[in-house]
Amino acid sequence: MNTSAIPNPKSAIVLIGVGNEFRGDDAVGLLIARRFAEMEIPGVTVREESGEGAALMETWQDADTVFLFDAVFNGKKPAGTIYRMDARAETIPADFFHYSTHRFGAAEAVELARELGQLPPRLVIFGVEGENFDYGTELSPAVEQIIQEVVNKVILEINGVQVL
Repeated sequence: MNTSAIPNPKSAIVLIGVGNEFRGDDAVGLLIARRFAEMEIPGVTVREESGEGAALMETWQDADTVFLFDAVFNGKKPAGTIYRMDARAETIPADFFHYSTHRFGAAEAVELARELGQLPPRLVIFGVEGENFDYGTELSPAVEQIIQEVVNKVILEINGVQVL
């Protein structure tokens, strides 16, 4: 389900799942977002995006808090490793989103929004180290097992508990 065509109502919290459900582990961001959509949390808007930077900037433009979920690959840690990045406090490494099909993707959108003074007050990115980005809908077992852990961490943060 792609919700990028649906206007984004002003919401205090926006959860954005990024990915391609037909490229193995690249679907992890979408699957995390779908778990949240099933929960129907009041005051939380859940969106799915392909990862195109301009669409991401538009999606988060009126939000107070944004959590963005995406597959990453840096090859230094095992599949299923969770990275938490506070976009207000640190630069997002563009090479993490190595498998993105967009030249202007999540990392570039964050950095452009930073330069333009258009970052939301709070923007947290949860990246999950992927392993398999081949065509197909199968996730690597390590990536599939980590989805609920990311959901749990975000729920804690929504409730005001700092997660490292």
